[in-house]
Amino acid sequence: MTLSPRMRSALLGRPIAHRGLWSADGAPENSLTAFDAACRAGYGIELDVQLSADGEAIVFHDEGLERMTGASERLERKTSRALAALKLKGSDQAIPTLDEALEQIGIRTGVLIELKTPIGRHGPLEARVASVVAQRQALCAYISFNAQALEEMKGLDEKTPRGLTAKGPPLDPDGDLPWQLQFADLVQQTVADHQFMNLELDVLASPEARRAREAGLPVIAWTVRRADHLTAVKPFCDNYMFEGLRP
Repeated sequence: MTLSPRMRSALLGRPIAHRGLWSADGAPENSLTAFDAACRAGYGIELDVQLSADGEAIVFHDEGLERMTGASERLERKTSRALAALKLKGSDQAIPTLDEALEQIGIRTGVLIELKTPIGRHGPLEARVASVVAQRQALCAYISFNAQALEEMKGLDEKTPRGLTAKGPPLDPDGDLPWQLQFADLVQQTVADHQFMNLELDVLASPEARRAREAGLPVIAWTVRRADHLTAVKPFCDNYMFEGLRP
């Protein structure tokens, strides 16, 4: 499957707000207000999904709840009802479900749904996400570090594009490690069967990244946090995620 013109426009036509258009003194990350702000400003959206104890797809990044809510438990151990009762720090915003987020966003902009699937536990989250996406009008694509999650998604929702997220390990200070070891996550490419790449800034200029792009795989870079980085990354990617600035 190649990207349709409509999906290319949704994924590559505008910068992507990482976890929505949030700020430390404004809308919290991965909140409905952050998603609405991104839509109003004309940006795409990236959001994270995990599975609650009762099998709901919840929009939240961390495994633990403490940083964003003050609760000391792991998200996967709480039901969607219990999670809905928590407030994201510094706000009156509840933790949204994927269904609530896609209802809010609609078709106003493209959405990258990052599957936070633990290694070896693919299946339940992907099934719930595919079910939600099928019931909503949304311009979605799936991304994940977990190639098995993307392979699972291919069987559940073949029409929605998939992007492999990858990063390199810390660079060897002596420069002795070959690029293929520093870019090890890309060995998953044959499993993921993806239509685009989602690459960390540090590996954008690698030979492997260049070859993937030359082979026809668009590259979305993550995450630009400084305006002066934009000039440096643009030659190596087709689009980028950002936070903490207005491109």
